[in-house]
Amino acid sequence: MWVWRSPESFRAVCARPRVACFGEPVTVLQRLFYGLKGIQLGVFFAWCYFYGGGSPAPFNGSSVALAVGGALIVAGQILNLSVFHRLGAVGVFYGNKFGYQIPWYREFPFSLLHHPQYVGTMLSIWGFFLVMRFPHDDWYVLPTLETGYYVLGAYFEQ
Repeated sequence: MWVWRSPESFRAVCARPRVACFGEPVTVLQRLFYGLKGIQLGVFFAWCYFYGGGSPAPFNGSSVALAVGGALIVAGQILNLSVFHRLGAVGVFYGNKFGYQIPWYREFPFSLLHHPQYVGTMLSIWGFFLVMRFPHDDWYVLPTLETGYYVLGAYFEQ
């Protein structure tokens, strides 16, 4: 939300020598994104490990949970990859806030959803926890929390 609300302050931070060595603002944001996704996945696997009694082994539930969870992951990743394919890195990582001209697309996946990348991520997260933790009592806790974060993010980007 920082970049969306105050791109000039982000650009100023990116101009500092210790940050500038990582590239222009879009590249810095892209690297931050991948770093934060790594942390997010680490938290997910740690949750599954600790609450799984020391075993992060998937498929604790039924074959239906595995099939539905797998389908959610596939659908979510199709949406995410489609957004990256359509917009490119500059479009995905808020290049429009740094002066790049990003065309407005109405083709898939934007023909289906206003925020296909957020929805794709949410589908993937719900699918992951359905596969990894269902039917345990905690299987929905992190996906619910993440859903709240992404809904707020979409709201503040309006």
